[in-house]
Formats: sequence, C-alpha cells, structure tokens
Amino acid sequence: MTPLTSDLQLAVEMAEQAGQLTLSYFSRKSLQVFTKRDASPVTEADRKAEELIRSAIASRNPEDGVLGEEFEERPSGNNRRWIIDPIDGTKAFIHGVPLYGVMIALEIDGTVNLGVVHFPALGELYYAEKGGGAFLNGSPIAVSSISDLKDATVLYTEKEYLLDTLSQHPVDQLRHKAGLVRGWGDCYGHMLVASGRAEVSVDKVMSPWDCAALIPIVTEAGGCCFDYRGKTTISGEGLVSANKAIGRALLAEIEG
Repeated sequence: MTPLTSDLQLAVEMAEQAGQLTLSYFSRKSLQVFTKRDASPVTEADRKAEELIRSAIASRNPEDGVLGEEFEERPSGNNRRWIIDPIDGTKAFIHGVPLYGVMIALEIDGTVNLGVVHFPALGELYYAEKGGGAFLNGSPIAVSSISDLKDATVLYTEKEYLLDTLSQHPVDQLRHKAGLVRGWGDCYGHMLVASGRAEVSVDKVMSPWDCAALIPIVTEAGGCCFDYRGKTTISGEGLVSANKAIGRALLAEIEG
C-alpha cells in the first residue's frame, strides 16, 4: 500500500482518536442530549470529539482554518481549511445504532482534497486523497458496475424522500424505478456506494460538514457526487452519490 501523505495521515489519526472517544459514550443509558437552535440533537460526545480534532489541528497546523458542526469557524491563514463532522448520524448514535461516522475533510484553495470517514462501532475506516484512489481499512474500493435500475439499490436518509409529493426530478424518480430502496442513511449510505454495496445514496438536505469528506472518497472510488442541480459542491441542494453508470445517466437527465 502506498504510504499516506502527511495530511491524510493526520486526518486518519484524528478520526481514529475521535472515534475512540465517541465509543466511550456509545450506548450509555445516561447519555445527556441537548437540543441546538435548529432543533437537531447534540451530545457531549459530539462536542468532545470536535474539540479533540480542533486541538490536534491547532497543534500541528496552526495556520489552517477549521469549519465544524459544533463550534464557530476558525478562519484560515493559508487557504487550507479542515471541515469536521464529529458524529454524523447523531440520532443513530443516541439510539445505540452503530452506523454513525466521524468525518474529516481538508479543503485546499477551495477544493476538497481528501476525506476520511470512520465508523468506530463497525471498525470501518474509509479514506481517499485526490488522485490516490479510495480505501477501506487499507484495501482499495470501487463503486459497482450496475447500470440497470431494476438491479440497483438506492439509499436515502430523510423520510421526506419517500413521503414528499410526487416529483419528476430524476433522483426522486429512483424510488419508483430501483430494484431495492432502503433507508440506510447519513454517511453510511454514501460509503456503501463507494464500496460497491449500493448504487445510489440520497440526502435532500446537507451542510458542508455533512458532505465534504464523502465526495473525495466516492469520486476516487470511481463514482460521482452532485446536488439536486447536478453540481459537485459542498454547499448545494442536498447530495447524491452514485456509481459511474447510473450517476452519468442521472446527470444527463438533470441537465436536460
């Protein structure tokens, strides 16, 4: 296996350390849950994990900026910005479901250069750096080659994907065309796409920290990521991850 660059090595180390911290809170019956201004839940584990990652960045690369879900952004002094979601899938975490992930990405000059997604309760560590391929626990991964929707598995996070008024948008139409539709959501669904175990994962609402780490892993695995307008961005209208064949077909329909 090719040695990791210093940036990717740091991201992996931080994800593993933060993941170990979250495990010390996982499945605690006494876990205290707070409600944020947007009505979403947050726990002490979320905050402690982000503090750990921020501290490591400040120690190793003090000029780097940091954008995280739980605390205010620290501006960059060098066009480098780390984007952190300490626990993606906090609701799953609170309920003792092991499908939550620690997500870390590095943006350089406005482009996300690397991503790490660690599932501490599953023992799965995904990572990728631009031009270097995508990996799961050190082994290369790739998206599936399925091109026929009747053979495809489509995953979604929000219940609105199924309950919203019928939409003609190509991504929304997948729920009627795919062979299997399941609610394995948050970052876990997108990593199932990257590792070839599903063909499409859909999130209709995303913040930059929700998707920054996902995009390099899916794309380096041979897939594609785009929002509901067909743009690859960390600040668009949701996020769709797909394998190459189905992703290209969806993009062509969206552009049309």
